[in-house]
Parts: sequence; C-alpha cells; structure tokens
Amino acid sequence: MNDAFKALSDPTRRQILQMLREQDLSAGQIADQFNISKPSISHHLNLLKQAKLVTEERQGQNRVYSLNMTVVQEAMGWFLGMLGTKGE
Repeated sequence: MNDAFKALSDPTRRQILQMLREQDLSAGQIADQFNISKPSISHHLNLLKQAKLVTEERQGQNRVYSLNMTVVQEAMGWFLGMLGTKGE
C-alpha cells in the first residue's frame, strides 16, 4: 500500500491515472499528452506499475496501460477508513 501512496504523491502520475480512468492507452498516447521526455513518462509508468496501480499488456510493438481498479479501490478504502476513525 505504501508504494501506491508514494506513486500517488506525484501530480504527473495522478494525471496519468486520470487519463487511464477514461480508457486504456499506449505509452506513446500517454507521452503525447505531456511536455516531458518519453524516458520520464516511462519512469512514471514503471513506478505506477510497481505500485500495481496500472497493468501493462503488450500489443504488437505497443505497451498498453490500464488502470488497476482493485488497488485503487483498496488505497481509497484505506484512506477513507483513516478519515472515518479520526476523533473516535
């Protein structure tokens, strides 16, 4: 869970997750939306993958990324649970 929160701490990675919420995207499609280098986007995607927030599937020459809703929901559940116990 700690890896997920570390990954979520970066605004670029949060923006990537928002994009993947809409649809699965290739690394190139994701990179086209940012004004940073492709190796930087690759680094962000690898961190999201390590945190299990996204999954990667090879489709021919492309790597297509999808949002892993199970881990996102677990992280949100933990976070909301922490808010609910405040003051108890």
